[in-house]
Amino acid sequence: MASVTATDALLTPVRLGDIECRNRMLMAPMTRSRATADGLPTDLHVIYYGQRAGAGLIITEGIQPSIHGQGYPRTPGLHSEAQIAAWSRVTAAVHERGGRIVAQLMHVGRIASHYNKASSASTVAPSPIRAAVQLYTDQAGLQPCDEPEPLTSSGIAAVVKEYAHAAHCARAAGFDGVELHCTSGYLPMQFLASNTNRRDDAYGGTAARRARFVIETIEALIAAIGSGRVGVRIGIGNPFNDVIDLDPRATYAALLVGLRPLDCAYLHVLKSPIDGLDAARFAREHFSGPLILNDGFAPDTARAAIAAGQAEAISFARHFIANPDFVTRVASGAPLAKFNPKTLYTPGPGGYIDYPPLG
Repeated sequence: MASVTATDALLTPVRLGDIECRNRMLMAPMTRSRATADGLPTDLHVIYYGQRAGAGLIITEGIQPSIHGQGYPRTPGLHSEAQIAAWSRVTAAVHERGGRIVAQLMHVGRIASHYNKASSASTVAPSPIRAAVQLYTDQAGLQPCDEPEPLTSSGIAAVVKEYAHAAHCARAAGFDGVELHCTSGYLPMQFLASNTNRRDDAYGGTAARRARFVIETIEALIAAIGSGRVGVRIGIGNPFNDVIDLDPRATYAALLVGLRPLDCAYLHVLKSPIDGLDAARFAREHFSGPLILNDGFAPDTARAAIAAGQAEAISFARHFIANPDFVTRVASGAPLAKFNPKTLYTPGPGGYIDYPPLG
């Protein structure tokens, strides 16, 4: 892929699969906990995402692909007609401003509390191992995670179908594509990691077998909406939510080798906490498609990373929270506002849609 000069690197267009992005400054997925009890985005979401449509691509907050995939309070879903209709207003607001937006599909697996789920929902995982994590609930404050039910082979197939259904729903709602959330200790990562996957069947044991669930899910997403509209987010060795893998290099090499022939739109890579592991370099060695990096970048370091060919695009989180016009500010050299961490997950407009743009 052609390199760009350091002065214009962030502001040049880039193509990620079938998605044309007008710049390389992408909005990273961030849970904000403003949905209704039925998992519906609201007027607040329409404003929030519309304000940030200047991003080359918006990757939404994590969206559960089924009632079973929810773990946190007030997170949105994408599996019902009402949810499709509600998200359609969000995607229209982004598209009207010339932006692009993909839905991040997030099934939390065992990182769940029944206080935050529908009464008919199950908590599932590769193996029946409770996470040593507490979750906030609106009804009862901090609570331990529920003990998960181990997925049977037919249960795995049902979850894969739920993901595919959510992808169909995403396109019906006007999304430009989907991203599989495969990090942060959620269900796909639970299959990958050796401490959460103790299976002895075709989905457990070797690195290749532990990667099978993710690869089959990606294949199902591609069958639903096309490879050029499916991205994957990984975090090599990320221990968040009590997930530990004994050999993450081998695990993610097996995963990326399995993904390579599927021609995904992009691979979204988080900084690795493993000493001596350069996640961007590792991804380049094992994945042939476009890379998005997320590494706590500032505009200058992001520009340098793209100019050096380390990635095709950079995703930013906190900068987009406090600066709805982040791209405009970077282009003009204007100062950046700081976000208030106390309002990340609080209901209502405060700390969500009230950060002012320039002027």
